[in-house]
Amino acid sequence: MWPWEHVAVGYLAWSLFVHVRGGRPPTGVEAVVVAVASVLPDLVDKPLGWEFGVFSSGYGAAHSVFFAVPVAIGAMRLLDAYGKRGMGAAFAVGYLSHLPGDLFVGFVYQGRLPVERVLWPIRTVESSYPGGFSGTLREYLRAYVGELLGGDPGIAAVAGTGALAVFVAVWLYDGAPGASELFTALATRLRG
Repeated sequence: MWPWEHVAVGYLAWSLFVHVRGGRPPTGVEAVVVAVASVLPDLVDKPLGWEFGVFSSGYGAAHSVFFAVPVAIGAMRLLDAYGKRGMGAAFAVGYLSHLPGDLFVGFVYQGRLPVERVLWPIRTVESSYPGGFSGTLREYLRAYVGELLGGDPGIAAVAGTGALAVFVAVWLYDGAPGASELFTALATRLRG
């Protein structure tokens, strides 16, 4: 999945959770936390695997259920201890939503559930990335854009685009949480 697709899926899961559980939309801080947490596994494993060779692929420790579940639980407990229960739960939902998203895309492209993506170090994904991080990213992006513009996008591209469209609609319905926080942070950074 692409980062924006992970953000879409994570946000939709969190929004559904807080609407059902609390009868409210996500707060701005929760929206930012869920967005960052939903891409965190890729921010860790892709550079470590593609550029530095720490893992044999872009699926390493941060994608592993053996790491992700304890991190999610730890974040919830830590933030709960500081009175930030919503932030901890948003982190857990965002982070943990990443794993089934990658399994879904793998299933679509490979015709099987690639569980090795989430079982590091017991099972690993063997790959080679001679282009390093930037070269591999460009290669994947070129293939993705080609698929979208080629007139016959695959099911993963259609599902990702659909999730993105639903995300935008739900996010706007929720009042665009996180937008003002991000604009404020950006303005503060630019001023000083």
